[in-house]
Amino acid sequence: MENVVHLAVERGVATVTLDSPRNRNALSRQLVEELSGHLEAVTADEAVRAVLLTHTGSVFCAGADLGEAAAEGMEAGSRRLIDLLTLIVELPKPVVAMVTGKARAGGLGVLGACDIVLADAGGDYAFTEARLGLSPAMISLTLLPRLDPRAAGQYFITGETFDAAEAERIGLITRAVPAPGLAEAVESVLDGLRLASPQGLAESKRLVTEPVRRALAERGAEMATLSARLFSSPEAREGMSAFLQKRPPSWAVR
Repeated sequence: MENVVHLAVERGVATVTLDSPRNRNALSRQLVEELSGHLEAVTADEAVRAVLLTHTGSVFCAGADLGEAAAEGMEAGSRRLIDLLTLIVELPKPVVAMVTGKARAGGLGVLGACDIVLADAGGDYAFTEARLGLSPAMISLTLLPRLDPRAAGQYFITGETFDAAEAERIGLITRAVPAPGLAEAVESVLDGLRLASPQGLAESKRLVTEPVRRALAERGAEMATLSARLFSSPEAREGMSAFLQKRPPSWAVR
């Protein structure tokens, strides 16, 4: 089995690359386990000052692997995702995400766990859960402390797509950058992090992530249970089947 997440360390930055374009970097068991393993290794590496989380393909992350969820259920997968989000938030080194193109559903929860997110201005985003009979339950823990409340209410409920400028406005990403200048903008941020001390970075990160860390600690198990229950419901099974079969679900009003 080929690896779907890669790690490279250079000049104090650990670049972690999601590389499963066949399923749009979905949060499969393999991808989550490999990503978690690399982040744990980075934690112990004193040479690493910061993490750059990036990807191959035109989608940063499409969220849950629906084929895997439909076949196996999501009880274990829900716990793995909560553990991954907690690992990113509690990592004592800043995590910078570089996004080119789209991100959906659970992928947005990963962005919410990151400290800085720079994205291609031509990309777009959507919380698609409600259209599948689901809810952004687990990812709400990393997102609601960061998002404009009215915008969260709109996009969580409608599932509509919004662009990178709107993602910046509502707090989902730090900055939208025209694609030709994205790599340079990311490198500028990383150069700034290289100038900071490990202690300064870790303690400063703890200050700004406190609401997210508290939400994950207090409600992580509850939201994982809710998510697993929703994934196993008849409506969600129909929603996932319809998505995989590229047809409208039976409960959609036309």
